[in-house]
Amino acid sequence: MKAVTVSKTGPETHLVLAEHTEPGAAPGEAIVAVRAFSLNNGEVRAALHEGVDGDRPGWDLSGVVESAPKGSGFQPGDRVVGLVWGGGWAERVAVPTSRLAKIPDGVSFEAASTLPVAGLTAAIALQKKAIGKGSRVLVTAATGGVGVYAIQLAAAAGAHVTAFVRAAANTEFLRNLGAEEIAVGLEAAEKGGPYDLILEGVGGTLLGEALMWLAPRGVCVLFGDASQDTLTTFDARRFRLQSGGAYGGTVLYGFFLIDELTRPEGAADGSALLADLARRLSEGSLRPVIGRTAQWTRIDTTARELLKREFSGKAVLTVGG
Repeated sequence: MKAVTVSKTGPETHLVLAEHTEPGAAPGEAIVAVRAFSLNNGEVRAALHEGVDGDRPGWDLSGVVESAPKGSGFQPGDRVVGLVWGGGWAERVAVPTSRLAKIPDGVSFEAASTLPVAGLTAAIALQKKAIGKGSRVLVTAATGGVGVYAIQLAAAAGAHVTAFVRAAANTEFLRNLGAEEIAVGLEAAEKGGPYDLILEGVGGTLLGEALMWLAPRGVCVLFGDASQDTLTTFDARRFRLQSGGAYGGTVLYGFFLIDELTRPEGAADGSALLADLARRLSEGSLRPVIGRTAQWTRIDTTARELLKREFSGKAVLTVGG
């Protein structure tokens, strides 16, 4: 079968289609014939900048079950969405049924493929602080895959959502997703606080500033580092004692999806959460934002467009055809 593969045979690293052995299913795994997959900034960056020749990247996928364990609830022919920790951009993939969910009728493979990493990250991160009507939530990296789902899910929970952007060009787009305020730049974001929950996907200077915008007992969930700036400085005393004009209780939470889904105790139920997200797509209460759709033969070009931020939302590639 064919699979997207890291190639370092030339002067530059590229993503190409190459022949690989068919997958075998371990206990608890289903074999899925992939119809579409989506790209995530982190995995693309790792593949092109750190990948080893022959590596097979890919986390998000959707497709049709070819075989499944007895009693798993899945049957051949089921339309599904799933998450793996590598090798998902291929014609066929072995997927743990604990990270697999059925796709309702009416939800396309392309739309479903945007859910696993972005949707699960947004859904689980929003659980780190109880929110509801009157809660104030800030989402940075607002036009990225996680951001567009986080805005919609937080708004659906009744929260007052502020979307942080560097430029005003995406204001209408973000308001249509459910953001009540669009903060263009650091000063505007600070004025919109204090925030009960911040979902922060940029890192660097922005993270240091965001920690100062928390309400008492507020939580900042760091889910990404799109800026690639690894240095963050902040006023430790203010964060510890005076954030939001009160004393103590603020939290910086380092979010890593693999840990959230696989930790020995208290792991999130990936299958159930994916099923809920797919149901929301079917009902129209959640919508994907797909900025680029192409055949998977254009994997290298599309991956580079994603890293250059040439579009908002997700990049989706279709397999075959």
